[in-house]
Amino acid sequence: MNLRGQLVDEQTRCVHYHTSKDIIAIKMKCCHTYYPCYQCHEEEADHPITRWTKVEWDEKAILCGRCHEELSIATYLAHDTCPHCHAAWNPRCEGHYHLYFEMEE
Repeated sequence: MNLRGQLVDEQTRCVHYHTSKDIIAIKMKCCHTYYPCYQCHEEEADHPITRWTKVEWDEKAILCGRCHEELSIATYLAHDTCPHCHAAWNPRCEGHYHLYFEMEE
């Protein structure tokens, strides 16, 4: 699995987001590389983020940092916890969805 960024632990926390609930990484559509956050991508990649469109939400593009299960975008957006290990995800990540995913206007 291709995981990059300024990681601080094995559960995909990074220097930018490292609370107990910051345990997901997102596979960026533009480079098919997992990053813990948009800031890690901006610092390391040589290109801008490309958003996943709604028709692509079945793509496995979310990595649970606790159990390392890959989830579809649709599954991630529909749950507050990992459906496999039940780890809670940070609800404040919703504020950044528009950076990664095509959302309702």
